[in-house]
Amino acid sequence: MLDLLGRLAHQARWWLIGASAVFLVAAGAWGANAFDDLAGGGFTYAASESSRAADVERDRLGRNDADVVVLFRSDRWTVADPAYRDAARNVLDRLPPDRIEGVVDYWRTGERTLVGADQRATFAAVQVAGETENDRLNNFLAIKEQLTSPDLDVSVGGPLAVFDDVNTQSRTDLIRAEALAVPVLFLLLILIFRNLLAALLPVLVGVLAIVGSLAGLRLLAQFTDISIFAVNVVTLLGLGLAVDYSLFMVSRFREELGTGQAVPQALRRTMVTAGRTIVVSAVTVALALASLAVFPQVFLRSVAIGGVAAVLLAGFFSLTAMAAMLALLGPRLRERRRRTAAAPDPDAGAWARIARTVMRRPILVATSVVVLLVLLGLPFLRISYGWLDTRVLPAGAESRQVQVALEESFPDSVTRATDAIVTLAGPVGEPAGQQQLAGYLERVTAVPGVGQADVTGADGDTARITIRSDVEPISAEGRELVDAVRAVEPPPGGTVLVGGDAAGFADLMDMLTERLPWMALLVIATTFVLLFFAFGSLVLPVKAILMNILSLTAAFGAVVWIFQDGHLADLFRFTSTGNIDVVQPILIFAVAFGLSMDYEVFLLSRIREQYDLTGDNTEAVAIGLQRSGRIITSAALLLVVVIVSFATSSVLVVKIIGVGLAIAVIVDATIVRALLMPATMRLLGDLNWWLPGPLRPLYRRWGIRENG
Repeated sequence: MLDLLGRLAHQARWWLIGASAVFLVAAGAWGANAFDDLAGGGFTYAASESSRAADVERDRLGRNDADVVVLFRSDRWTVADPAYRDAARNVLDRLPPDRIEGVVDYWRTGERTLVGADQRATFAAVQVAGETENDRLNNFLAIKEQLTSPDLDVSVGGPLAVFDDVNTQSRTDLIRAEALAVPVLFLLLILIFRNLLAALLPVLVGVLAIVGSLAGLRLLAQFTDISIFAVNVVTLLGLGLAVDYSLFMVSRFREELGTGQAVPQALRRTMVTAGRTIVVSAVTVALALASLAVFPQVFLRSVAIGGVAAVLLAGFFSLTAMAAMLALLGPRLRERRRRTAAAPDPDAGAWARIARTVMRRPILVATSVVVLLVLLGLPFLRISYGWLDTRVLPAGAESRQVQVALEESFPDSVTRATDAIVTLAGPVGEPAGQQQLAGYLERVTAVPGVGQADVTGADGDTARITIRSDVEPISAEGRELVDAVRAVEPPPGGTVLVGGDAAGFADLMDMLTERLPWMALLVIATTFVLLFFAFGSLVLPVKAILMNILSLTAAFGAVVWIFQDGHLADLFRFTSTGNIDVVQPILIFAVAFGLSMDYEVFLLSRIREQYDLTGDNTEAVAIGLQRSGRIITSAALLLVVVIVSFATSSVLVVKIIGVGLAIAVIVDATIVRALLMPATMRLLGDLNWWLPGPLRPLYRRWGIRENG
């Protein structure tokens, strides 16, 4: 199949290049407005009890949350002054009624919790009209410019303002990341290839992948919610893997040309070797990302769907557009520097010497590397899981500054209390309903940790009981309190749904705990099966999976040390929250596991190629590392450049993912591939290639081989 694709790429090279150009224009025009169709948040899920509680509350009692917080402050007046009241009401009263559902402020309610201790600051909670989050966002954007006053300092915060700030910051970060990455990639590729045309090709394929990824996200957003937080991750994958795959293609093509083959034969040979590696790698990475779809949250599902599309696009363009450009340019891609001597013996290279040195002391090297990686991973043992808040934004973001002001001046209004939405068998207003509600209220108040419980809303057969406590909601203690409240016996014939921040976090942790083992099993099982069919061994897949887990251990330890403990906060420009958002390690695991397999597949492909020729495991490892070490290191360097450019993001979610992935790639491409891989290959010897007799017909029939 790949041999046939190589022939077609050569014969139809102009058609493929033309089609790629048309795609670039069309996808670029479509994907340019991708951000407008994306959803905010995506870290909760509809089936959870807390989400169902919010739905029942909204349908039967009306919404109890604020979409926008308008913070007023005056240095001249206090809130009791008529001038202050008139200036603030002038701002709020001119909001168009078709854009908002309601406003709660101090002058309408007389609620003292809406006034700061110095009497000069107050805030209004605005509910914005709209059936969906995007509808509410559009209405917020329409009124945002009206939230100003010539007499008062006015700042805007709240969920919709946070989403708008994240949207704006993500756009800015994406443009900056691409502006940083592409020129640096091009310069590095010139140094690697010593040929301007050869260096340009991976960049062109990378641009195709970026444009395709954005267009794909917007297309997917027409059918399902796609989280805006996924954009930078998906684009990072598309660009990074497109450049890596293109590097494999160009390097192998030049190598084949160097043996004296004509362009058509060199291209076909490139397709069945490097092309095979790309196919196996792309499918492996795609399957690792697809495992995120076992989680119901929009964010993880968005990365799963968008990431799979980006990886497959990177592989597709590397095997089509790149192949066509190789066919077109041919000998002009050779290294410019003329060599006066014959090509060096593969046995004599630096990478081969490293491999042989390692394999002379495999136990010492393997033990040292394993101990080092485990030590680097130790901080992960004390990880503290948390939830995202406004600190994902830079300190200067207006919505974050409003949140800080609320926490400092209005502490009683910041933490959303736990709400129990009680549905009785009959109307709340009847004596039987009042008695049942009072009994439930008494039982809830008796729960250890509950400070106060009050009925704060009722209509028909439904009531809202607001439960207040000194327990931090996003914590293990908060989860225990939620479990205790949920364990309280409901009123006879009635139902109780517990919601709020603490309940949402508890539901999230319970769901992740339940589904994480299935996600890990899916990643490991699919990787094992794919590597078995790629290399015809039962040992190599197991070893590859264990080495990946070791490199990920080091990356997770570094993430905790940096972002939870706050080390290097000034260097990376972030504010430590004292914990790690619970979905970040899962996302890093899926992406890094797939990326690590990228280099595993490339290195093992060269080792297997040599082993099939000689049958000597030790020599196959040395020569395989010699012929792939430079390419793997170069590919890792290019991928790290892409990841680091995205890690400059001011949005903490993207920064954590970027830094975690960069560390994982660096550890994997250096310590693991250059040291641990040769050591373990030497220790296992020919056992590396062990395949039980009953499985050999299966591999011969379905194996992903160069001649198959």
